[in-house]
Amino acid sequence: MKVLLQRSKNSKVTIDNEVNGEIKKGLVLLVGFTHDDNETIIDKMIDKIINLRIFEDEKGLMNLSLLDINGEILSISQFTLYADATSGRRPSFVNSMKKETASELYDLFNIKLKEKNIKVETGIFGADMKVEIYNDGPVTIMLDSKEIFK
Repeated sequence: MKVLLQRSKNSKVTIDNEVNGEIKKGLVLLVGFTHDDNETIIDKMIDKIINLRIFEDEKGLMNLSLLDINGEILSISQFTLYADATSGRRPSFVNSMKKETASELYDLFNIKLKEKNIKVETGIFGADMKVEIYNDGPVTIMLDSKEIFK
């Protein structure tokens, strides 16, 4: 599982010219799955995301987590995080999980985030989405379960 997270001041996702999800201060999560991802990986990734201390405290230091600031999440499915562009000019997506299974895991990921009493807005899996991210900092961090949870 890969999650590209961006600290955000205000972000939204639009589908067919209608806003589908919108947040104020919090995180935009671009979420991708690979073949062997499962619920255990989702649980570990959620714990990492919501407790990652990347928001500034009163001294301007990144000491606060999403939970500490009562932040919100905009979660966007992003199979292209597993693009392989090592050869040729067209990326391969063979490392991306199949759509049906990935959709189920994406839904489970968002349900579990909401169970943490976090406001979670989403796009629609597989839809043509326009995502506006007001990146705060900018702070952008790639979380890769293969690297984090060896």
